Amino acid sequence: MASTKHDPDSATSSAWVHMEEVHRAPEPEVLAPLIERARLGREERDRIEARALGLLAELREGQRIGWVNQFLQEYRLNSSEGVALLSLAEAFLRVPDPETADMLISDKLGDGDWRSHAGKSHSGFVNSATWGLVIGRALVGDRKQANALKRLISRSGEPFVRQAIGAAMRLMGEIFVMGRTIDEALKRMKRPEHKGFTASFDMLGEAARTFPDATRYFDSYMWAIEAVGAECDGGSTEDNHSVSVKLSALHPRYEVSQWGRCVPALTERLEALAEAAAKAGIGLTVDAEESERLEMSLDIIEQVAELPSLKGWNGFGMAIQAYGKRAQRTIGWAEALASRAGRLMPVRLVKGAYWDTEIKMAQEKGLRDYPLFTRKAATDVCYLTCARDMLAADSIRPAFATHNALTAATIMEWAGPPGGEGSKDFEFQRLHGMGEGLFEDLVREQGYRCRIYAPVGGHRDLLAYLVRRLLENGANSSFVHQLADEHLSDDQLLADPVEKIEAVGGTRHPSIPLPEDLFMPQRKNSRGLDLEDWRVLGRVTEGTAAS
Repeated sequence: MASTKHDPDSATSSAWVHMEEVHRAPEPEVLAPLIERARLGREERDRIEARALGLLAELREGQRIGWVNQFLQEYRLNSSEGVALLSLAEAFLRVPDPETADMLISDKLGDGDWRSHAGKSHSGFVNSATWGLVIGRALVGDRKQANALKRLISRSGEPFVRQAIGAAMRLMGEIFVMGRTIDEALKRMKRPEHKGFTASFDMLGEAARTFPDATRYFDSYMWAIEAVGAECDGGSTEDNHSVSVKLSALHPRYEVSQWGRCVPALTERLEALAEAAAKAGIGLTVDAEESERLEMSLDIIEQVAELPSLKGWNGFGMAIQAYGKRAQRTIGWAEALASRAGRLMPVRLVKGAYWDTEIKMAQEKGLRDYPLFTRKAATDVCYLTCARDMLAADSIRPAFATHNALTAATIMEWAGPPGGEGSKDFEFQRLHGMGEGLFEDLVREQGYRCRIYAPVGGHRDLLAYLVRRLLENGANSSFVHQLADEHLSDDQLLADPVEKIEAVGGTRHPSIPLPEDLFMPQRKNSRGLDLEDWRVLGRVTEGTAAS
């Protein structure tokens, strides 16, 4: 494994050291300085809350007319039916044979109380889907009613259910995907509902398993860049559609143990994509992935950002996940890099997409602490802190990906009105299939920018993305999820995250013990080595060689 090749005295390397200090530090210790940065004054808070209340009304209207949101509200992830549907959606489309598909359907639908959901939704589509699940459960059951229904449908019974379930899973997936091909996605972006919005197209295909996979995904990114570039009619990169790229799709061994092998190869491939995007006049953003890959991605981004061939192009950007303890310091790293490279770097701030995976991996490995926050309010505090830093930075062009009315209102307060004296230029971003209603008036009437993160690909490529979106929509802590909860008041929805965290002393969530305490009080969890940390891996390698 090769170590990084940074100058230890450079500004970016200094920021790298600061990042390591908080990587697995205790949650209260990391949050203490973030809380002060995110704190609002009383008058400021009143203005933000008034604006957020208006955004809430618009967001609720968008939620009311979206059947997918209503479907996900009806089948929440804290219900057995919601968990069954998530499991079915995750696995069904890759089942290779009819017999296994029938068994999977029987297993996932057989125990759910689907009849209790019948007729409960305001959406006729959701109620129709519910009756389909009621009938599906009957067909795969072994009760007398099931046998009678099977005889009625005759031999078409299980194939009928299999085809219906397959169609439903594909339909759900397509709701979250802008198009099966980049041409289809570009065409869809021209529909009236997208007027005034730009898009960042993400060619689905994550974690290449083989080199042919990586080549195929690289080609799809290159085709997307060329197609999006062909649609541009000049203008700046912020006015044009853009493309997002996942480094894990470009190399099958994107892992710390293969640093010396994968980083040079990925740098070369990202360089080719960046040069093509610069030539096309569009932006290219490197998506954020699991925290174990953060430092590798920074190494690659730094090398590409400083290429002489990209001088003068301000379209090369990166995404940062606010649920990570290193998020604020990564903002500092990006500002230092962009300043040194003499460029304006677009930075997309997101809440984070791999929370469940990151928590479980740390527990499985018995690590000393988590690399991310365990409370949603802590992530919100970190997000606001990062947003304030980005708005204050000279070399960052901020992009704020959020569906949270309070977060959006806070950013608007801090940035000032579009084009106003002393205001900061930025854009909002939202996921395709989520957050409808929040930004339409802001874009079309008030002059704000908003970019839609728009996945592109066939249903075989969308499994990992679909599951992340279902988890994100269905999580109890999700703002979009809470918005539909009739038991929550506006005051509860717009509660100050700083006050929430201070009320619990910034502590870790009580339901999420440290990895070593996972099995307490019966026993301690076995303590593991973080072999995804290149420093730890280096020490282990040296120790092994010495012995």
